[in-house]
Amino acid sequence: MPFQLSLNEGKTLVALARKAVEEYLRNCRYVSVPPNISEKLMQPCGVFVTINIVRNGKELRGCIGYPYPTTPLAQAVIEAAVSSATQDPRFYPLSLGELEHVVFEVSVLTPPQLVKAKKATEYPSKIKVGEDGLIIEKGLCKGLLLPQVPVEWKWDEEEFLCQCCQKAGLPPDCWLMGGTKIYTFKAIVFEEETPKGEVKLKILEGK
Repeated sequence: MPFQLSLNEGKTLVALARKAVEEYLRNCRYVSVPPNISEKLMQPCGVFVTINIVRNGKELRGCIGYPYPTTPLAQAVIEAAVSSATQDPRFYPLSLGELEHVVFEVSVLTPPQLVKAKKATEYPSKIKVGEDGLIIEKGLCKGLLLPQVPVEWKWDEEEFLCQCCQKAGLPPDCWLMGGTKIYTFKAIVFEEETPKGEVKLKILEGK
């Protein structure tokens, strides 16, 4: 992947995500991008911020982001983190007390690329679990799943396509239908190992 980030840059982004949420929950305002942030972290990038609550294992608590490189990365992380904590329609807004029990994950995305196939049955062979994220589009419906999702759920490529269709509000076999567009993207993923703990580069492994 041409665009790379160091572990220290990943730590900066994860810390910024946590700081942004804490500031918003305490004072209802957005933090500013730090003045000393590296030029690389100001390049426009797609990014998603995932918040997981740690109980017996990890449970999703919010995930929102920008699929396309429309916003400088550091600014996008701030906005996505706050949205993930407060505006994910699947969950009630995160409380300040929960911040001690959640881990932050930042996924920096490459621009989505349209997958071309002569026939729809070829799509599973053109994506790779553990490497690719998916966007599926049909009409006004659109669904996105990050590359780590099928790994965590132990899906194969076909199940990944079906689940992404359902995420878009479409029938699970919609990827086989005419007019459906499928895009792939890669992600560099950094996550806290424990709440406020060490940040590591997340290594994805396929089935």
